[in-house]
Amino acid sequence: MNLSNLKPAEGSIKHSKRIGRGAGSGKGGTATRGNKGAKARSGYHQKVGFEGGQMPLYRRVPKFGFKNINRVEYVGINIDTLNALAEAKNITDFNLDVFQQNGLISGKDRIKILGRGELAKAVNVTAHAFSATAKKAIEEKGGVATVIE
Repeated sequence: MNLSNLKPAEGSIKHSKRIGRGAGSGKGGTATRGNKGAKARSGYHQKVGFEGGQMPLYRRVPKFGFKNINRVEYVGINIDTLNALAEAKNITDFNLDVFQQNGLISGKDRIKILGRGELAKAVNVTAHAFSATAKKAIEEKGGVATVIE
């Protein structure tokens, strides 16, 4: 073996089909595009969702619903979650920083405290909104529920 007879392994190189290169190639003439019509021309492009003239799915299916651009989304945090954090990490003052450090919210999330669960001790909670039951539960234990404006 020497440099003059090196070649790639059998089957490792696949040559692309050279179409439209004359009658002798067997792929000349129409170059595998068939006869006439838009698909035979250069620059042909079919619209996304085109179904051959049949009414396309995106026009057959009715439109419904709407997205309220003024909706304010809240991340809900239940009282039982506050209680678990208060007992595990001995936290009495809950604010945005505490929620973020413990992975309950991220970035600019707005918080609403919800009323599921029981509190074992008094805690002070600062959040964007409170449900009526949550606010009552916090204040019954002697805590303070402060709303962020």
